[in-house]
Amino acid sequence: MVGVATSDDAGVYRINDDLAIVQTVDFFTPIVDDPFDFGRIAAANSLSDVYAMGATPISALNIAAFPSETLDIRILERIIEGGAAIAQQARVAIIGGHTIKDPEPKYGMAVVGVADPRTIVTNAGAQPGNALLLTKPLGTGVLSTALKHGAINAARMAKAVQWMVQLNDAASAAMLEHRATAATDITGFGLLGHGLEMARASHVRLKIVADAVPLMDEVLRLIEDGQVPSGSRDNARTYEEAVTFSNRVAENRRLALFDAQTSGGLLIAIAAGRADALKQSIEARGGLAAHIGSVSAGDGIEVL
Repeated sequence: MVGVATSDDAGVYRINDDLAIVQTVDFFTPIVDDPFDFGRIAAANSLSDVYAMGATPISALNIAAFPSETLDIRILERIIEGGAAIAQQARVAIIGGHTIKDPEPKYGMAVVGVADPRTIVTNAGAQPGNALLLTKPLGTGVLSTALKHGAINAARMAKAVQWMVQLNDAASAAMLEHRATAATDITGFGLLGHGLEMARASHVRLKIVADAVPLMDEVLRLIEDGQVPSGSRDNARTYEEAVTFSNRVAENRRLALFDAQTSGGLLIAIAAGRADALKQSIEARGGLAAHIGSVSAGDGIEVL
């Protein structure tokens, strides 16, 4: 049902009229110092692609790389314990995995989910007139870079960690309940990169109001101080030709919209008349839902 053609979050294979399996894989190097937190973040990030499709994750395989000859094996154990804590929270069974020796630690999961084929949410269904909602603030790339450079400490990073370990399950359930037309999760390509994938797959134009996009504390100041990850600058170079910015959008805010995220929120397109109900439903579940723009005819992204 869903393959690589539309750059969607996960692959979807129909088993029968009532059952489809959803498959995804993701792993990466540490972005925080604490091994347990790294494991939690990586697991939540891996599960997010399944939630973005409106599916329920059921099982996972651990994927790990670790320099066992130079680092204490207890570090790897704590990473895997962090992943297991998130899997338990999501009611996902970790049923195996694979580990290799590597000079740099890496961790993530291959995840399988299930869904009704008739209710799968893809990035290809956005329609002119839809509203756009975002369910987590941006800035994890900038903050992680600042942490690596010593510009902030672990205590100031703690709130970002809490956002990254937050599952997208509640937002996923709410978007199914209110019949969202399209969704994607915001990860390495940033809001504008993943938004552009949605625009292209749906053959529409996204209009995003820059000031309406929630950002984590200190992100704009840290960008001005040069704490911008290479991935975010790569995103800006890669996607800038397809994005039109108002002259009133400052350079630091532009970079924030391109910031490479880890375990970010969902970007959801929904009929304008149902947007307020979706927002209230997500907030009632303890989440965030910011109305950041709309969908129109055309192509690309316009940032107002």
